[in-house]
Amino acid sequence: MLTYQQTLEFLYHLEIERMDLKLERVAEALRLCGSPQQRFAAIHVAGTNGKGSTATFLHSMLRTAGYRVGLFTSPHLIDFCERIRLGPRWITEQEVIDGVAEIRAVVRPARIQLTPFEMMTVLAFQAFARTNMQIAVVEVGLGGRLDSTNVLLPLVSVITSIGLDHQAYLGNTEQEIAYEKGGIIKPTIPVAIGQVSPESRAVLLNLAAERNSPAYLFNREFAIHESPPDMIAYSGLHWRIPHLQLGLRGQFQYRNAATALAALELIQPTWPVSVAQAEQGLRTAYWPGRVEVVSHSPLVILDGAHNPQALETLQSELPALVGGRRVKLLFAVMRDKDWRAMIPMLTQLASEVVVTRVQQARAEDPEQLRAAFAPYCPVRTVADAPEACRQLVAAAQPDEAIVVAGSLFLVGEVYSLFSPTVMTTRGTETLEEKC
Repeated sequence: MLTYQQTLEFLYHLEIERMDLKLERVAEALRLCGSPQQRFAAIHVAGTNGKGSTATFLHSMLRTAGYRVGLFTSPHLIDFCERIRLGPRWITEQEVIDGVAEIRAVVRPARIQLTPFEMMTVLAFQAFARTNMQIAVVEVGLGGRLDSTNVLLPLVSVITSIGLDHQAYLGNTEQEIAYEKGGIIKPTIPVAIGQVSPESRAVLLNLAAERNSPAYLFNREFAIHESPPDMIAYSGLHWRIPHLQLGLRGQFQYRNAATALAALELIQPTWPVSVAQAEQGLRTAYWPGRVEVVSHSPLVILDGAHNPQALETLQSELPALVGGRRVKLLFAVMRDKDWRAMIPMLTQLASEVVVTRVQQARAEDPEQLRAAFAPYCPVRTVADAPEACRQLVAAAQPDEAIVVAGSLFLVGEVYSLFSPTVMTTRGTETLEEKC
């Protein structure tokens, strides 16, 4: 039997030379494993940005209502087990070991070569079924149409946003990307669509019409609006919430919360949730590494913004958070991201930049980043991400703030410097106990 680390090494070494997106492999693997995806209800969430937060809101609201709820998201910050939530806990190391071993024993004789994410998808669905989850909130890994999670037949589909990301696989325009993400829209199954451009909206509405899928749009069937004094209200299909209070920081999270609320309304009354339970679930939701203040002295803000659309959101939130402080930025990014488009935006935020590399094969060379930043602002390279963060914290002045952005992998590598106990892979401890 493999150890936990050996199991993860096996998973990550399933990488194939060129990603071959198709559903047949994972569908057959699930069939051979007894079709675990048929033993729980599901909500399927896609989008360029905001899908993890929206999925977290849904998971929290359904749990508050008393359901046994699974959650599958990616990537993780610190440990693989964070990707699969089973009610209040993460999957355990032993459950990962046993689950992967069982899947390998089934697919190897059938000569099915799963990609890492396909294997993780089967593992998650298997864990949800085995632990008797009533419903699972499942986040798409890449795109939607050919993502391995798209074997699901959900209660409702959710598309949070459309932006330019993963163009090598999804297309070079918002319309092409909208088509790929709209691939999760299923015949006759309703879809909740967050804030998207008119061009993307047209693509998604056409797909929904072709599939006779009722479409519910942000700022049409559901919306948020200012409610004095200084409050944000939600109005939806049936629910009216005069004062939204969220456990996640940032004005943009109100849009994600609204999309989650709309999705929840769409499964009423089959899956009863009261407005009070929904409100409590929004207040107690927790999703680390997204516009998160992890230190006040000095002020340190972590955000996984990894594409121009996400960076625009961070850019709009920072002024209120930093309160006039000068910003020093720690930055690393994956080379397949549109990071050159992010440079001018980042240099509007930061007076100084430190570039580094994370421990990922896809990580961009820090020297490439340094050369791109150099014409705009002072920049230096520190090879080790945690060491770079330590240096910035040690040298920080009272009138300075430190922002860590560019990749969730970067956030994960520095996270334990500030909150060493917030993450745990032990399934006997709940997330709520650690926060």
